[in-house]
Amino acid sequence: MSGDSARLTRDQWAWEFLRRNPGYRADYARFIAIWRALEADYGAPPNRDFAKWKRDPRAYGPLPGEGAPVQATGELCTVDDERVLLECWMSAKWGFYKFPLDPACETPAPDQLSWRPPPAEPRIDAAARVDIAFDLSLPLPPQLEAAKFRLVGRAAELRRQGHAVPRTVANQRAHWTALLHQLDGLDSPEPALMEEARAMTAGGYRDILRLADDADKN
Repeated sequence: MSGDSARLTRDQWAWEFLRRNPGYRADYARFIAIWRALEADYGAPPNRDFAKWKRDPRAYGPLPGEGAPVQATGELCTVDDERVLLECWMSAKWGFYKFPLDPACETPAPDQLSWRPPPAEPRIDAAARVDIAFDLSLPLPPQLEAAKFRLVGRAAELRRQGHAVPRTVANQRAHWTALLHQLDGLDSPEPALMEEARAMTAGGYRDILRLADDADKN
């Protein structure tokens, strides 16, 4: 992972785990080799000879040697005989619907990661809700400090009572960084962290986002 992790969005964190998935890396290597061979024969989009391209059986999924068909939600790009174009098959398998990204790509631009809208705002547990009033006729700084003190105290009280603290990108950042360091061999091996890190990479992009569905705020 390169760059400032403090600036990574929820989607970019999900990509950091997906691009370390050995299955995705292997699929991408096979996919891009076929794609480049097709480009060599028929030209690169948008100037390719698509009429010839779509007559080539290599242009369709699944990848050679792939077993079970893709189970995907959303629209797949197909031709008249319902075959799925290879790039759509690859993207659908891994949980998104844009052209597959190279796992070597670090910190993609937001428009490359707009694969799924963020989840709806979670409902706030009544026990975790705190309403704070401010008197705008009085100086705000001391009121903000008092509100902060109250919120910190209430959060500690909820933890003592066994209430889960909602995850956010901000409060998970250090933990996710530690998981990535385990995967990249940057820290001393810790079995529990490595097991969790591998679980984070095990699914497609959509599955990884599901693990972080409560962590969608910067």
